[in-house]
Amino acid sequence: WFVARQGIFALVNIGVAAFLMNFDYKLLQGYGNKLYIFNLIMLLAVMFVGQSALGAQRWIQLGPINLQPSEFSKLIMIICTASILSDRVGQLNTWRQVLPIGLNVGIPFLLVLKQPDLGTSLVFLAITFGMLFVGRIKMSLLRNVFLAGVVLAPVGWHFLKDYQKMRIMVFMDPNVDPLGSGYHIIQSKIAIGSGMLFGKGLFHGTQSQLNFLPENHTDFIFAVVGEELGFIGVAFLLLLYLVVLWRGVQIARDAADTFGRLLAVGITSMIAFHVLVNVGMTMGIMPVTGIPLPLMSYGVSSLTTNIMSIAILLNIHQRKQKLLF
Repeated sequence: WFVARQGIFALVNIGVAAFLMNFDYKLLQGYGNKLYIFNLIMLLAVMFVGQSALGAQRWIQLGPINLQPSEFSKLIMIICTASILSDRVGQLNTWRQVLPIGLNVGIPFLLVLKQPDLGTSLVFLAITFGMLFVGRIKMSLLRNVFLAGVVLAPVGWHFLKDYQKMRIMVFMDPNVDPLGSGYHIIQSKIAIGSGMLFGKGLFHGTQSQLNFLPENHTDFIFAVVGEELGFIGVAFLLLLYLVVLWRGVQIARDAADTFGRLLAVGITSMIAFHVLVNVGMTMGIMPVTGIPLPLMSYGVSSLTTNIMSIAILLNIHQRKQKLLF
């Protein structure tokens, strides 16, 4: 059922991707304000009419489909930030100049954090830092933000939910709660390690097929690949992601305009952060967060967002600068 449902939405999204590839992406810049308002409406709607699951209120029920607005919010935020930042490249030398970008990201960031969805909130920050770097922000400002984050981290601890605190403690030592919060990490590491070089064979993984591994079709899909296809399988999968990220960097470099370059950097930063955190958490080298693995984890909202993002990347590539001889 999961495969059939995901396949149906993949086909629908290919049609959406075809549309996104065949219009001028520069038109998106003019819709920045409207998209921003739409984004806030979506996130506010989650607070009032959203569906709750696993201790969080993140979904909106539309008939048989559960949509997660925070997933779409990431792509909308990239478009809005690129729209604002494109006129400020090289002019980000003071806090006053950076403030409009901070407000643009800060409001949806707080709304997503309130759900609570710490993982997606961190994606927002990763995207923003990537785009600010390309926007040639004064590096001392970024350094100060990083240092402030380190200093304020102990204060932020007191604002975390109990389950979020436990995830961090479990990251340090899964045996703190081996049958609760630590269970996911323990089973994931067993699954990946037992796959060894060539894996146990497709659909023959014991941890995944016998459901010892929780969320094996969503957040922990990478552990399933490791168990069933082994080191060879995960190495090939990571190579594919590396190709996507490398092409994203190239597309950003060759973009015809600043807006397109920032769009490409934002999308590439988003995909890179998702892969890094998801793979890291399944291997126990990062705390567990609800961040899906792009194009692999089950989920309509995540799949749609990633396909739309890649379609926009291809759109930018199609309209890259022509070489003049």
